Amino acid sequence: MVRASRILDSTSRAVLAALDRDPRASVGWIAETLGLARGTVQNRIGQLFDGRTLRPHSVTVLPESLGYAIRAIVTAEVDQSRFDEAMLALREIPEIIECVATSGENDLLCQVVARDADDLYRIGQQVLRCPGIRRTATSLVLKELIAHRVGQLLPEAPAG
Repeated sequence: MVRASRILDSTSRAVLAALDRDPRASVGWIAETLGLARGTVQNRIGQLFDGRTLRPHSVTVLPESLGYAIRAIVTAEVDQSRFDEAMLALREIPEIIECVATSGENDLLCQVVARDADDLYRIGQQVLRCPGIRRTATSLVLKELIAHRVGQLLPEAPAG
């Protein structure tokens, strides 16, 4: 689902930049650092957790800390008449940590985690058994070169 974009004002951008630098920063520290009232910062943070700016869950757990040493990208071609069935089945596979619809050669791109190569094989077979999945391809993530980031997008947008 694509959400309508919205333009964030300089105060919201500053609060987001502070949280991006230190996700555990207190409201008081952010308020003092930015020269804002605590109530303003608290209100902005509440507004930003609306599901359109900040994800509803604020903690990102590293899969490695849970014993998932392997990360892979699984692409899938889906029979479009069974797309909803495929998505229901894929949601039941806990090792799929993200799935997005794509244009081009494949319909889905799923990020999966696994404990080892045998576990990755099992997960791949489980994906293939989902109704509507025609074929898959799996690529191992060898090294994260640029981690998920958005801080570089937060500087004030030019007036236009």
